[in-house]
Amino acid sequence: MKIDVVTLFPAMVDAPLSDSIVGRARKDKLLKLSFENPRDYALDKHKTVDDKMYGGGTGMLMMAEPVFKALEKVKKNNSFTVLLSPRGTVFNQKIALSLAKKEHLIFICGHYEGIDERIGSYADMELSIGDYVLTGGEPAAVTVIDAITRLLPGVLKKEYATVNESFSFSLLEAPQYTRPEVWKDLEVPKILLSGNHKLIEEWKKKSALEITKKIRPDLLTKDE
Repeated sequence: MKIDVVTLFPAMVDAPLSDSIVGRARKDKLLKLSFENPRDYALDKHKTVDDKMYGGGTGMLMMAEPVFKALEKVKKNNSFTVLLSPRGTVFNQKIALSLAKKEHLIFICGHYEGIDERIGSYADMELSIGDYVLTGGEPAAVTVIDAITRLLPGVLKKEYATVNESFSFSLLEAPQYTRPEVWKDLEVPKILLSGNHKLIEEWKKKSALEITKKIRPDLLTKDE
């Protein structure tokens, strides 16, 4: 997969995605991650990319033209463009699965007070990672790219590694344990030590339902 990120601060995205699973995916060429900086397309010698807002308001707003020029540089016929915005559709596993099927993704990261509204018409989707405001779209881009990358074929070595996990079937994952069997007087459930795969699977399904009802009951009503 090819992903281009339009951002004033490439290091905020590049550095967190250079290690662990995503870092390996980049080294193995399963993910090609590139950056385009709107500042390179600024129209004055000071490389200005933001200005005061019409109608007043606190802070500075990114201007449309430098962002458009950066977007124009990387956009192809098969590109799917995502504008990261607090007002966008809230990101979830279903969206991650959909985006993971795209050939070329472009993420536009706002900063300061955001981007001139007119840039929105060049995006295929506005996406948010939650109901809160960040300093810019870069941390959101890291989150979304991480979630997408682990779904790409060949990234996770174990087959079906992404199937039975939280949110894949509108349920949280069942509790998981590793050695030792007893830690601080807390024991691993005996069923997980039984070797009976059928009973273990039934226990996991029951536990997943129980923990979802307790912690995220909203997930059980989303598909109704």
